[in-house]
Amino acid sequence: MNWFSDYKKSLKFPAVEEYIDLVFYRPLAFLIVKAVYNTNIKPDNLTFVAILSGLSAASLYAYGYPWSLKAGALMYGLFIVMDCSDGQLARLKKNGSHIGRIIDGVADYIVVTAVYVGLAIHFSGDENVKASMLVWLIVSGVSVIAQSMLVDFFRTRFLDIVVKRRSTLNDEIAEFKKEYLRLKDDRNKWFERNIIHFYLIYSGLQRTLTPKKLLSGFMDVPHDEYYKKNNVLIRFWVLMGPSASRTTLIVCTLLNRFDIFLWVTIAVFNILAVILMIIQHQVDKSYSTINS
Repeated sequence: MNWFSDYKKSLKFPAVEEYIDLVFYRPLAFLIVKAVYNTNIKPDNLTFVAILSGLSAASLYAYGYPWSLKAGALMYGLFIVMDCSDGQLARLKKNGSHIGRIIDGVADYIVVTAVYVGLAIHFSGDENVKASMLVWLIVSGVSVIAQSMLVDFFRTRFLDIVVKRRSTLNDEIAEFKKEYLRLKDDRNKWFERNIIHFYLIYSGLQRTLTPKKLLSGFMDVPHDEYYKKNNVLIRFWVLMGPSASRTTLIVCTLLNRFDIFLWVTIAVFNILAVILMIIQHQVDKSYSTINS
């Protein structure tokens, strides 16, 4: 089989992929995917390895020694690679599932939260760090979560319309609500039930962050028209995607400049998010003009 052809098949859709993923993390992840392709290893197994890598990074950050911070940054990089590999394996083998996607998302938030806790422990134990650093760290963490939710929402909507996926975001939420109610009283399905519950909470927060006008009414828009108007815009959305903030932390750790990381996640990415929301609002308003 052609490696380049397989690599393209393992991607979501080039327009919604983060640049750093396309040129660095996903090529490395693809090597892992090819190594395990003919084995019994499943995407969920790779997700588990990703979680272990991420939690190891958080622990190393918590130690706070110069060597452990550098090691933590490298382990965080390994987490990103493994986090890419599970989805790539699922797409290449066509054995992905909704539950697998949720577990992957839960893993992301578990690791990101753990890393921030590790950083907080490090800062609180360093006498040279001001107490205000912990406050800014919390603001950064909240900002990164909000930014990730917005990117995930617009990326999902873009794929639903342009690729014409059968299961749209709204359909998926409704489907999981029914599944959650079905499993609610089943004690043997506690893991699946709680994973779905987390997803529904996440979707609720995502909807809170996103104006109601952006949540529906776009599935009837011609996919070529939507692609034309949003192709460039979605590329700017992914500039502040998860890998961007994680890579920023890795680089700033290696440079010992955590202040730059805080400035980027709190100021630069939030300003970019506000600007994109304004532009996105104007773009979405144009559809009603076209269809009226």
